[in-house]
Amino acid sequence: MVSLHDVMKLDLRIAEITAAEYHPNADKLIVLQITVGDEKRQIVAGIRKHYTPEELVGKKIIVIANLEPVTLRGVESQGMLLAASDDERIVLLVPEKDISSGAKIK
Repeated sequence: MVSLHDVMKLDLRIAEITAAEYHPNADKLIVLQITVGDEKRQIVAGIRKHYTPEELVGKKIIVIANLEPVTLRGVESQGMLLAASDDERIVLLVPEKDISSGAKIK
């Protein structure tokens, strides 16, 4: 169990994917260029078997914006997208209606 205080530490934001490409050194990863408000970032996500770069560009997604950066197979990731998975697939969590990039999830 986590406390409400712990959950409140997460900075969940709407981001827009501006570019996407397959990770050059990993068969499960895609490298995404995103905007979170006026800020440009790069995130690496394990969604390659479920999405192509072409279908990702222009999508608005939900990201954890205050996650400490990590390097995945030589590429820095500056956040994490939110997705749901079952035994067969991964599905991105997206806003129900259009909202501006950088909007805070409350």
